[in-house]
Amino acid sequence: SYTTVKSAAFPMIVVASGVAVAQRVVTVQTGPLIRTEGSHVTIWCNVTGYKDGVEQDFEWSMYLTSAPDREIRIVSTAQPNYAYALYAQRVNSEEIYVERLSRDSAVLHITKVQANDQGLFECYTPNTDGRYLGSYSARTNLTVIADSLTVTAPAQTLSKVEGDTLQLTCEVSRTTLQHTHLSVGWYLRSPEDAAAPPQELVTLSRDFVLRSGGPYRQRMAAGDLRLDKTSTTAYRLTIHKLQPMDQGLLYCQAAEWIQDPDDSWFTMTRKQSDKTQLRIQPTDRDFSIQVSTDRRSFTAGEPLELRCTIEAQNVPERFFSVSWVFSSSPVAVVGPSAVPVLGQNYVTREAAGQMTIRKESANVHLLKLQHLRLEDAGKYICRVTEREKTPTGDFIDRSKRSRNVQITVQPLKSNITVSLSSNSSEVLEGDVIQLTCSVQFTTGTLSVVWQWADKQETEPALDVASVDRDGTVWHSPTYKERSSYGEIRVEKVHADAFSLSLYNALPEDEGQYRCTATEWLQTGTEPELNWEQIGEKSATKTVTVKTVESSFMVSASSRTPSISFGDSFDLLCLVKPRHNPRVPTSVTWRFMPAGTEAEDNDQGQFKDLVTFTREGTLQWGEQLLGLGTRTTVDRSHSNTNFRLSVTRAGRREAGKYQCTAVLWRRNYDNSWSRVANRTSNLLGISVLQPESKLQVQKTNQSQVYLEDSRVRINCSVTSQTSQDSQHAVLWYVRRAAGSEADELLLRIERSGAFEYGAYADEERLRRRVQAERLSPRLYVLTLNRAESSDSGTYYCLVEEWLSDPDGAWYRLSRESSGFTQVLVRRPEVRLQVEKMESNVTVEESSSIRLGCSIPSQSSRDSRFSVSWYVDRSEDEDNDDQPSEEEGERECVFSIGHDAVFGNGNCSPREEVGPNSRLQFQRMTSDLYTLTIQGARPTDTGRYYCHVEEWLLNPRNAWYHLASNNSGFTTVNVLQQVSSLQSVVCSNAALFYFVFFYPFPIFGILLIAMLLVRYKSRNSSKSQEGKNGAPLLWIKEPHLSYSPTCLDPPALSLHPGSVD
Repeated sequence: SYTTVKSAAFPMIVVASGVAVAQRVVTVQTGPLIRTEGSHVTIWCNVTGYKDGVEQDFEWSMYLTSAPDREIRIVSTAQPNYAYALYAQRVNSEEIYVERLSRDSAVLHITKVQANDQGLFECYTPNTDGRYLGSYSARTNLTVIADSLTVTAPAQTLSKVEGDTLQLTCEVSRTTLQHTHLSVGWYLRSPEDAAAPPQELVTLSRDFVLRSGGPYRQRMAAGDLRLDKTSTTAYRLTIHKLQPMDQGLLYCQAAEWIQDPDDSWFTMTRKQSDKTQLRIQPTDRDFSIQVSTDRRSFTAGEPLELRCTIEAQNVPERFFSVSWVFSSSPVAVVGPSAVPVLGQNYVTREAAGQMTIRKESANVHLLKLQHLRLEDAGKYICRVTEREKTPTGDFIDRSKRSRNVQITVQPLKSNITVSLSSNSSEVLEGDVIQLTCSVQFTTGTLSVVWQWADKQETEPALDVASVDRDGTVWHSPTYKERSSYGEIRVEKVHADAFSLSLYNALPEDEGQYRCTATEWLQTGTEPELNWEQIGEKSATKTVTVKTVESSFMVSASSRTPSISFGDSFDLLCLVKPRHNPRVPTSVTWRFMPAGTEAEDNDQGQFKDLVTFTREGTLQWGEQLLGLGTRTTVDRSHSNTNFRLSVTRAGRREAGKYQCTAVLWRRNYDNSWSRVANRTSNLLGISVLQPESKLQVQKTNQSQVYLEDSRVRINCSVTSQTSQDSQHAVLWYVRRAAGSEADELLLRIERSGAFEYGAYADEERLRRRVQAERLSPRLYVLTLNRAESSDSGTYYCLVEEWLSDPDGAWYRLSRESSGFTQVLVRRPEVRLQVEKMESNVTVEESSSIRLGCSIPSQSSRDSRFSVSWYVDRSEDEDNDDQPSEEEGERECVFSIGHDAVFGNGNCSPREEVGPNSRLQFQRMTSDLYTLTIQGARPTDTGRYYCHVEEWLLNPRNAWYHLASNNSGFTTVNVLQQVSSLQSVVCSNAALFYFVFFYPFPIFGILLIAMLLVRYKSRNSSKSQEGKNGAPLLWIKEPHLSYSPTCLDPPALSLHPGSVD
């Protein structure tokens, strides 16, 4: 059995040992393909990605819609018996076959597709590479629909006469559900040659474009051939002016088109209608002749025109020969090819251009004699001969002649008139004098003589130039040299018009110009020809030459006599009259800088800037404005306006300007002569500084700060003159209202450099002051760690600087800001000490604990000096507030804000030392305690604490801010009776002897007994303990203090060790 592998799914590219192998790809014509039943269907198939050099085979199969999984084999290029029985007969009869286009491309043909061919067609290519890689088949869908196209036209036989009109109608319809287009056309088939291809008359394409066949294209453009769609299905053919070539079989052909998915158009079906037999009967072959002319009486020298008109049908398709005859002598014969054959007496005349034989149209022939002679008078006839081919192949000539045309020629008489005109009666020096001499009513040849005379005609006229009969120009000796340089030009513009041109007119060219025209007639025949003068006329014209010096003037103007730095200005120099290349002008711009003194008529201070030379070039002078980079010059096309433009003007461009012009005359020998010079008026240009638009924020404000805080003062520029403006900012301070002058604190240059004022050095502000530029228009002054001495009024002074066009910086304006009142004060006093009073009763030798609480303080950086006082006065009526008098209170303990004992606001009576009974503790930052150990009856009294609040100023110096006292604590010490316990406890030596020494002695005895019992151990001796410190010994407190620490130091005072 035959087994094939349809496809293999592998990656796109397999890489092994560095070799890349491309995969096989099979492509088939994109579907769905919609075709009509019975039409010819083609489906192409291509394969790529195979091993080169191996011819590929193609196998076609199809799958019915009713059985999509069942393969039906159709045809193969490799196996002759590949088709199943369903398609075997059609394949064997070559109704279905495969056309190979190339090694890897083939086309499946179904010459007559059937309805049961609808389905999915598959193109498979067997593997030829030895491995499977890629796709080996591709499918497309074929849809077969019914052929619904109908083309009908009645079969008939029509007979028409040549020149008639024919109309035929064709009905075309279809019922296809798919979107299709129709093309409808009319065709003509020759009845004599059935094998010849039909001739296309006119066709309406599927794109609704009307086109015609080659022979009928001109007739359709002339409107003699039309195709009209008169209804949905009716198409009407109209042929006007039928010709014999239209005879034959006419039929209508329509095609139905559909667009495939690949955007190509396919003809699904094409049908023809029944044919119409058309016969055309030719018209009459007779013709007539008529000779016409404008008039029959002429004067010698006038032109004669005779026209021979052939009146017949279809003249362009017939063959006529025309013969001209004069008094029985042949003049010329014009055959069907329109090539004239001249008579013997007229060959020379035609060669001289005095005779014309021409076929103006298919039926009109012309005979023209340019200059009639007396011997041309006589009878003229036109003879026409037609040659026609008979059905037997023979030729028949039929000739006709016109009636005689009698022409009379009268002798020539001169009736010429001469007129002389000029381009202008007044010509500017250097312009052109253009004179035109027109001669009318001429019959012969003309010769012209040009003459000049002064206006008063005091001297005989001088010949300037002449033109002979043959057009030769002669110049007189007086003007020959000027004419050799091209200054004088004489031309024969037309046969009856002559011109005299004098270029670069000079003042001496002014005068009267005369043109004398002579008419000549040629008599006789060759070789003896004579010229006879038959008339002479002349005309004069007066021409005035206006010298340029008389109208030569120069003026200067400017629209902006005063400008600002950086602006532009234009200076215009107007030169009159208009530029003449023969009398050109050289113009120079001159400049005198501002501040240079010169006398009124002294131009020595002026220096040349730029010169427009007479040749049109530029020549720069020794003085350059703006270093030559900001100065431009130009001139108008007429060379009357000379402009000097200066951009970004600065101080250097300020001054006086003027232009000078020199008039030159170019001689005919190309040498130059200086005619005149003129100087314009003075133009003063002032270059001023621009108007300042500087504005600084003027708002006054007040700011209050605490000491050691940061003070920020803004200086805002709200408006400036230019985007390129730069600012210098000066900061000032005013101490008091009556101060003599404001002190300069800081200056910021436009370059960003800082410069401190003397006041900053005096007040030691260099380290604390800071200036910033947050944006091009916002400046900030910052005072760090503000002091109360920094209070005052601050403001900024802004200087606006601009760069002039020469790069130099200048100060444009100064503007001060609003005032900022700054007040730096110390913190508000908020010190509070606990005022609650209490009573304490303790026994003798016990401890007395006194507290001091601070619930509120002015600043979190505050330090406190705490002192305890005792009031032992027996008068308890004065206990409202602690007394500040020294005589009534006694200082018990004091610690300063610097955490040093005894450094407070009082000196305690009991010094701090090893025998002190006092113990001080700071429990928290706002709670202080004092403990008196070993209370004595003399300790009885009223106690209170005195608190002083201290702050560190920005200069690191402490200052006293506030003071406050606590409430009273009344202490009562009860005296005790002596007992054994009290005696022992009151004597330290006795206390240790009774309660401490027995235990070490007992331990030593116990150890000695163990050593004796256990000799293996060595005896040891216990160390004695050291005696402790005496009771209430106050060790030196450990202080942890940093000047930068925000919290007060932690103090701890405790008793020493006890022996």
